[in-house]
Amino acid sequence: MTVSVMKTIDEHIQKDQEEFLKALSEHNEGKVRHLTEELQWLLDHKKEFPDDPHDPSPLELFCEQNPDEPECLVYDD
Repeated sequence: MTVSVMKTIDEHIQKDQEEFLKALSEHNEGKVRHLTEELQWLLDHKKEFPDDPHDPSPLELFCEQNPDEPECLVYDD
């Protein structure tokens, strides 16, 4: 699997929407579920940070949705 780097969140949303439609037409239910969740997380991020055009990493998106997960906790020393 090749990971492509997008410059903006809008590019990422557009790419995921295109892949979502392709997965729907191919009846690829697993990919449809994955892209549905990822698109929702991207749209939530864009709504929360409307002036920030950067493409968030998967970890950023995950932690926004799951802030209490161990990998998302930040400790001050």
